Amino acid sequence: MSTDSSIDETFTYVVVGSGMTADGAARGIREVDADGSILILGTDADRPYTRPALTKKLWTDPDFTVDDNWMNTAEDTGATVRLGTAADSIDPGARTVEADGRMIGYEKLLLATGGAPHRLDLPETDQVLHFRTLADYRRLRELADRDLRIAVIGGSFIGTELAAALAQHDTRVTLIYPDQVLQSTPFPPGLAQRFEQTYAEHGVTLRPESTVASGREIDGGRIELTLEGGSRIDVDAVVVGIGITPLTALAEDAGLDADDGIVVDEHLRTSAEGVWAAGDVANYPDARLGRRRVEHVDHATTMGATVGRIMAGAEEAYTHTPLFYSDVFDVSYEAVGEVDTSLDVIEDWIDPNARGVVYYLREGRVRGVLLWDVRDKVDDAREILAEDGPHTAETLRGRLTQD
Repeated sequence: MSTDSSIDETFTYVVVGSGMTADGAARGIREVDADGSILILGTDADRPYTRPALTKKLWTDPDFTVDDNWMNTAEDTGATVRLGTAADSIDPGARTVEADGRMIGYEKLLLATGGAPHRLDLPETDQVLHFRTLADYRRLRELADRDLRIAVIGGSFIGTELAAALAQHDTRVTLIYPDQVLQSTPFPPGLAQRFEQTYAEHGVTLRPESTVASGREIDGGRIELTLEGGSRIDVDAVVVGIGITPLTALAEDAGLDADDGIVVDEHLRTSAEGVWAAGDVANYPDARLGRRRVEHVDHATTMGATVGRIMAGAEEAYTHTPLFYSDVFDVSYEAVGEVDTSLDVIEDWIDPNARGVVYYLREGRVRGVLLWDVRDKVDDAREILAEDGPHTAETLRGRLTQD
């Protein structure tokens, strides 16, 4: 580490990003290194919290509050957590991070910068949210308690969870999405149709095959959305959930390899000595599925803990294939791997489109498994992903649907 007199302070470990990956990394470090100093730098105004609760438990469990959602990173690990602080640059050669006018030295650096939400060309007003943070949740919850008309833009996981959450809080919701049928990319046709019908039955106004061309603020602070094709929707507020872009600029400016995220090896090392990356921003080699980038919570926490142990000296590789899950209305599902109907699909239903398993295959090998109201089968699904195959309807039927 540099001994340059311009360095204001030094830490054994510096983590850029203050989300769930950062929390996992601090805990992973402490599994191996009880004493090394840890600094976490985050642009978020709030200390580390669990992000899934922003669209799930904080809406569905009346006994669960924001105060229950803190991760207590500093208290549990002794890390120094600096909020509202952006890292302006990193110098892997000098092993320094510049942040908030201070030069910080490190021995080992983790980039857990996550992603920024995709934005639409909409008015810059507090009636329009590009949903990502706890501050966004607080504002949306305030709006939801005022009997307003709210448009949700986006038909994927975040959009569908937000629409369900708002509908269950007596909000008049319009869900705008580009697909002909809601979630027709991950779900086979019959399941997608039933899923979409669930929203209609709960009073959500559905606008399929629709994308927003523009928006403007009108009388009383309302928002008028113009859809491609010219139709207009007048609402009190808009929430956008259409995915994220990985935040790679800091890494790229320092010369690190990046390609849809920061490129890492199986030990989560970047192309720069002493620098690792993990979480939403990491493009990593999945042990079962090849190189990919994943944005789900199981990945963030597990990869975070793994990279923390590795940085602290553990001989370990990241071999975990993460799950993702969603709970909307009375629907609950989990999945691992690639859940995409452009692959070959095999359905194994206990109750058609209500309880069962969907397999997604390429060239006779399972690449993804969707567990629809089927419990405690994720590890078994991972075992199937690890198999070379060939898999067929005959070899798969009943494997995960029998008790």
